[in-house]
This record gives sequence, C-alpha cells and structure tokens, in this order.
Amino acid sequence: MSDHSRIEWTDTTWNPVRGCTKISPGCKHCYAATFAERFRGVKGHPYEQGFDLRLVPEKLTEPFLWPARRRVFVNSMSDLFHVDVPDEYIVRVARVMETANWHTYQVLTKRSERMAELLRTKLRFAAELPHVWWGVSVENQRHGLPRIEHLRFAPAAVRFLSVEPLLEDLGEVNLTDIHWMIVGGESGHGARPMALEWVRSLRDQCRKTGVSFFFKQWGGVRKNETGRKLDNRTHDDQPETRDAEMPSRRVRLRLVEDHEAEETEVNR
Repeated sequence: MSDHSRIEWTDTTWNPVRGCTKISPGCKHCYAATFAERFRGVKGHPYEQGFDLRLVPEKLTEPFLWPARRRVFVNSMSDLFHVDVPDEYIVRVARVMETANWHTYQVLTKRSERMAELLRTKLRFAAELPHVWWGVSVENQRHGLPRIEHLRFAPAAVRFLSVEPLLEDLGEVNLTDIHWMIVGGESGHGARPMALEWVRSLRDQCRKTGVSFFFKQWGGVRKNETGRKLDNRTHDDQPETRDAEMPSRRVRLRLVEDHEAEETEVNR
C-alpha cells in the first residue's frame, strides 16, 4: 500500500491482489508489470514472484487502519476481476469496502464483463454504494468501447472511465450514465503518442454531457516535461466524495478483529 500515491486522481492504493496478465493493447507497456518484474527473485520483497498473480489476504484489513479518510485506488497493481481471482475473494474485498465506508473506493478493470455480471449477482450488495466507484479502462475503439457498454448496464452509483493510455481517436462516445472520465497518454520507454485532437474531442464531449473530466498527463518518455495542461489549464474534475464520519481508532480496531474472526470461521 502506498500512503501517498503519485497517481493524480487518487490518494492511496490498496492491493489485496498482486499481479496480472495482459489482455489488450492497453497492457503492452504496463507500468505495474514493469515495476513488479524488477524484483522477481528478490527474497522477502512483496514482488518476489514478479507479476505472477496471487491473493494477498493479509492486506484486506488495511482500510480500517489508515488514520484519515482517503480516495482509494483498488488494485493498482492487479485487476480485481482477473479470471484467476475467485468470486469468493472478490466478495471479501467488497465486504471490506462496504464496512469501511468512510473511504471512497475507485475500482478499475479491463475485465468488464465479469465485473458487470458480479455486480448484478454476488456483488449486488456493494454495486450501488455511493462510496464505491466502478470503472473500466478504455484505450481504443475495438477493446475499450465495449467495456463502456458493459459498465453502463451494470448497477452502480458512480461509473467512471480511465481512458489511459489513449491510443487512437475514440470518435463519438456514448456517455449516458457515465459520471467521470480520466484521460491520459502513455508514459515511459516506448510510449505511444497521443494526439491533441483526440483529447479535446473527449473533453468537449464530457462538457456537453455533464461528465466530470480529469486530464492526467500527456505522457511520453519524459512525462514530467510534457506535463498535464490541456489548452493552458489543468482539468481536475471528479465526482463529489461523501462526507462520511470516520470511526475512532478503537472502533476501527474492533472492526479488524471482527473481520479476522469472520475470516477464521470461513477458512475452517
């Protein structure tokens, strides 16, 4: 977990799952895979197994222990809806989000069909919680636009799109029932270019439909030099977060104990 994430649209990250596999062009230069593979074989490191997928149940109770309310990017180093993550484990993650409701959770996936199906079934209890935002990645028309359709027809209080890396002009996008769009270019070695007109088109579509628009970065090999201004200004809009009261540390520690007791009972 990162106490202070450098990702511009969140406060912290929470990774009860680590690792993933590539499924579409947006995954080609995955920052998470690049980072994790640096530590493959380093004994005792969280990524000793590189980017191989594995569950990390000891991370489940972290949201109860943070000292302040946060916007939480769930599984920045994985995909909660990966085929190898059991339904039951996804439910356990969602139960924590349901209980620790003073935080705002941002859940992002490329496995949109599975997420939509679970939101209608086993995750129905968490689907429309106002502090849990459900989102899909969109990188191009072929792979990204169908994910938007899966998300649109899933129950959710807040639906968002992470259009990063934006690899082509998406054309006219149906933003009905979408609440937030993040747009960004690819960064790092081998970064694929993003055109100004692609970004402007999406910004203008968000303006017309009332969708909050967040421009993350231009990217490139040296993203610090290209910055994140679009037409001479930053765009930092997000949906409003709930003003939920955070329990005392004593109460939160009791919640940890209750959760661990439930886990013990389940695993018997």
